[in-house]
Amino acid sequence: MDTAQKIAIEIEGRRDELVSLTQQLIRIPTINPPGEHYLDICELLRERLYDSGFSCELIRANDAVEDSDLYPRFNLVARYEGSRRGDCIHLNSHTDVVQVGRGWSVDPFAAVVRDGRIYGRGACDMKGGLATSIIAAEAFIVCRPHFCGAIEISATTDEESGGFSGVAWLAEHGHFSPQRIQHAIIPEPLGKNRICLGHRGVWWAEIETKGRIAHGSMPFLGDCAIRHMSAVLAAIESELFPLLASKRTEMPVVPKQARQSSLNINSIHAGPGETTDGKMGFSTPCVVDRCRMVLDRRYLVEESREEVRNEIISMLDRIKQERPDFDYNIREIFSVQPTLTQRDAPIVTSVAEAIQKVLNIDPEYIVSPGTYDQKHIDRIGHMKNCIAYGPGRLELAHQPDEWVDIEDMMDSAKVMAFTLTQLLPDAAP
Repeated sequence: MDTAQKIAIEIEGRRDELVSLTQQLIRIPTINPPGEHYLDICELLRERLYDSGFSCELIRANDAVEDSDLYPRFNLVARYEGSRRGDCIHLNSHTDVVQVGRGWSVDPFAAVVRDGRIYGRGACDMKGGLATSIIAAEAFIVCRPHFCGAIEISATTDEESGGFSGVAWLAEHGHFSPQRIQHAIIPEPLGKNRICLGHRGVWWAEIETKGRIAHGSMPFLGDCAIRHMSAVLAAIESELFPLLASKRTEMPVVPKQARQSSLNINSIHAGPGETTDGKMGFSTPCVVDRCRMVLDRRYLVEESREEVRNEIISMLDRIKQERPDFDYNIREIFSVQPTLTQRDAPIVTSVAEAIQKVLNIDPEYIVSPGTYDQKHIDRIGHMKNCIAYGPGRLELAHQPDEWVDIEDMMDSAKVMAFTLTQLLPDAAP
């Protein structure tokens, strides 16, 4: 019996263990924001991986903006050294989940198993992928104990809010340098037959329109900033949306509707705010002198950040020339360039071969419509040999009744383990 057959049998024997580990992870409500229970989930994983022979380092992002004593940002990096020197393959998953939201038919943190699926917030995005990567690594180590190289597993914070105290922080401190690791897989929920090569770019900005306060019974003495913002919205509808729809990419972005440039109006704020219970606060009879809007612009590898920014600036400057008393400020919140790993990269070809072996099909090569932590491994860590591969369906992420299919996790675990056999050869004589 060859190693591949042994690994398949080993993983099949760990089905219940995979389900149980996924449930344990879901039951820790690591909601971000604000960033709850990061230490709890890291300690659970540290105990398990230590028992499996990994050296484990619990790392707090002490100087990160998001870190606080109330909500500390803890990351875990676990490493298993092989019998001889060789490449290191890193399996990275984020531990945070988004807010629960409304519309659930099950308890979002009960990790209910029903009809071959595990339900819960973070089930597919991405605690199912995290558990899958652990089972894959452990099964590989049992079946090939004398391998060359090393395996790392990380559990990191804040991917849902940018990953700046997680993968970005670790990359800034050298944990993702090409001298330290040579291959990386991020088990995001993109499908067991898909290899995700990268993602579109993102540019977030806040536009502020200015007005002049006055008594609401005499608005002619003031200047309403909301009305000025309505001119911006009208220009976005009539000019910018048609322009973005005309921009297409050769990147294999999924779904196909995302193969064009896109813009989401994230929020608009003006006038009296809401109270904590979602109701309107006390209003005052004033003309609004300030209105703010946040834009979420996703762009293609064929575009540049400067082009994206200049489109907005040019639109605002034209409105300023044409509209009396119009004035604005614009503030860039953050930006990320598109990322794209080459199809002939070692991690890509190795995972492709593993998918063919496990599923008996050719892989689909895709690009994600939104960003994930590959951006930090690439741009900060300068480690280009990185992909996303993992179980789950992207359209279920952040939805009510989020779930992950158990059989998909099992197949993905085999793909990950078979990938390890190709990249970490046997050191036994």
